[in-house]
Amino acid sequence: MHPKNTSHPFDVARQGYVNLLPVQQKKSKAPGDSQDSINARKRFLSHGHYGPLQNLISQKMAALLSKSEAIEEQDTQSVNWLDIGCGEGYYTQAMAQLGSGIIDNLLAADISKPALVELAKVSKAADRLWYQRNNTNAAKTTVIYPLVTSAAHLPLRSHSVTGISSIFSPILPEAFAEVLADDGYLIIAKPDAGHLATMRDALFDDVREHDSDKFLHELAPYFTLMGTDHVSTEMTLSADDLADLMTMTPYAYRARSEKRQALLELSKHAPFNTEAKFVVYILQKKASS
Repeated sequence: MHPKNTSHPFDVARQGYVNLLPVQQKKSKAPGDSQDSINARKRFLSHGHYGPLQNLISQKMAALLSKSEAIEEQDTQSVNWLDIGCGEGYYTQAMAQLGSGIIDNLLAADISKPALVELAKVSKAADRLWYQRNNTNAAKTTVIYPLVTSAAHLPLRSHSVTGISSIFSPILPEAFAEVLADDGYLIIAKPDAGHLATMRDALFDDVREHDSDKFLHELAPYFTLMGTDHVSTEMTLSADDLADLMTMTPYAYRARSEKRQALLELSKHAPFNTEAKFVVYILQKKASS
C-alpha cells in the first residue's frame, strides 16, 4: 500500500507513524487532539463504556467485507480500509482483530501526531505495525499504517481503498468517493439524539439536540444508504470517569467553568448516571461516482 505521488516530502518517525501533513495544511502548531484529551479518552474507553459501539462497528465491517468481491478476489487484490480521524486507535485496534485477517492494510489517519504516537506504540506491541509485516508467522495478519494527514487532503491513490470508517470524525463526500474503490463502503458513527443527555443538561442552560443525519443529503450524490443502526448503553460513572468524559468531548471547553466544577463536585458524593446513544450509518459508493 503506497500513497499517491505527492509534491511534498514525508517522513517516517522513529515511533512508526508516517507524517504526510505538509506545513501549509496545519492550522496550528500542534493540530488535533491534545495529549491531555488523548490520555483522558484512553482511560475512559479502557473501562469499556463505549464497548457496544466498538462491537457494532466491527460486526458491520466483518459482514460487509465477508461478502465483498474484494474478499473473493483476495489472491490478487488487497483489502485496504481507511479509518479517518482514528485518534489513538480504540476502534482501529478492534478492526485489526476481525477474523482471519479480513483486512490486509488498515490505514489509520488523524491530524493529531500525539494520538498516532499512541496508536503506533500499541500496534507495534501487537506486531501489527506496517514495517513488522514480515515478522509474524501468521498466514494473514492485518497491518496498521498510522498516518498523520488531513481528511480533506488524503494522500491516497484514487479508488485504492475498499472501505472507510468515520467515527465522530469529518464527513467529506468528494474526498471519500475519490479514494474509495467502485462499490466501496462507508461506515459513519455519530452521537444519536439523547446522547449524554443528563450530562449536557447539567452543563448547559440551553441544550441543542444532536441532528445526526443532517449530512446524509451531502452524501446522496456519491453514496447509497444501505442501513442505519442505533446502539445505546447506560453508564454509571465515577468522578474520575466523568472528568475524563468531559475532557474528551467538546463539552470541556463549551461549558462554563462553574458548571463543570459543580457537576464534578456532585459526582464525588455519588456515581453519575447517563446514557451514551449512537447511530451508525452504512453506505455504499454509487457506481457512477
